[in-house]
Amino acid sequence: MKLFYLANIRMPTEKAHGLQIAQNCAAFAENGAKVTLYAARRFNVPEMRAVRDIYAHYGVPPSFAVRYVPCLDLLLLGRAERLFFAVQALTYTLALFMLMLFRRADIYYSRDVLTLVALSLIKPRRKLVYEAHALAQSRLSSWLQSVCVRRVGLVVAITGHLAARLRERGAQRLIVEHDGFRDQRFAALPNRDSARRALNLPAEAFIVGYVGRLHTLSMSKGVDTLIEAIAASDRPISLCLVGGPDEMAAQLRAHWRAQGLPEARFFYAGQVPPDEVPRYLAAFDVCALPLPFTEHFAYHASPLKLFEYMRAGRAILASDLPAIAEVVCHEETALLAPPNDVAAFAIALIRLYEDEALRARLGAAAQAQSAQYTWSARAARILSAARSH
Repeated sequence: MKLFYLANIRMPTEKAHGLQIAQNCAAFAENGAKVTLYAARRFNVPEMRAVRDIYAHYGVPPSFAVRYVPCLDLLLLGRAERLFFAVQALTYTLALFMLMLFRRADIYYSRDVLTLVALSLIKPRRKLVYEAHALAQSRLSSWLQSVCVRRVGLVVAITGHLAARLRERGAQRLIVEHDGFRDQRFAALPNRDSARRALNLPAEAFIVGYVGRLHTLSMSKGVDTLIEAIAASDRPISLCLVGGPDEMAAQLRAHWRAQGLPEARFFYAGQVPPDEVPRYLAAFDVCALPLPFTEHFAYHASPLKLFEYMRAGRAILASDLPAIAEVVCHEETALLAPPNDVAAFAIALIRLYEDEALRARLGAAAQAQSAQYTWSARAARILSAARSH
């Protein structure tokens, strides 16, 4: 089976969707598909331009090909962003459309509605698969998403709530598949003490960790709430942030100091290669996902970090949001607290700090459940659904 993954993104990228797409391409290949990723040829940020081996960067085997589609990319100029994004997306879609006139696949897979609407004009619609990660909001984007879900052969929604809303927009064949993780990245997971020695983290500290971007589209990811909860807990809890950007980390460090917390208990690793993330997770006592309540986070998000937290076997403290509760269960595989509720997060932190058996039980249960969320298992289910049409 020949599968083209069509992605209008910078590749590599510091954003989580690049890791998700690379790992999915590898998973489809692992399940027997011949995969080619068609990404946009765009200007990249300096740290990503330094990446020489995209497969090594994402911790995946070179089991799929990567091709770059030309486009007009003015986004790094930083002005008229909406206009420049529209120009970039339209030129990528046009170039891809012309390219696909002469290339054939069994599955055309994408997260981009414009790409799939365009391809529906020239390719059999049963071969088009749309992986939905958000519910479009504007009038134009909502209309395009409605056209897309009606024209493709299969819709893959990453949460149950998103699936229900897409059915309202006309989706006929639809499956729910949450995000996941690549199990091979966790094959040599060190114990906590070994991980801390390798990362130069203090052996005796109680460390709560957060991995990933510190904001999304200018939206807080709730780390400020976590910091306030650590202060309210009145326990010697340390915080380690793995991700970026640096300027947001600096703001959070200032917020940490403003809460009267000691600088020595704040650790910032910055952006690290995806393959280094499991070692950090192994070093933590608690993995945190303190997302605030927004429609996107509550109903349409399936954070990669949640599944990696589960696989690492760490105790998880997360916001009690519907999309999160589809995956983990309060008191069984995680502790869930109301979003933005500093007092509730502080109480949960105190429980986790004082009860090692609770941490071990939650971590072990989450790790056992994580097997169903590997990218390979997910890819097998998607390919099966696509073939059955």
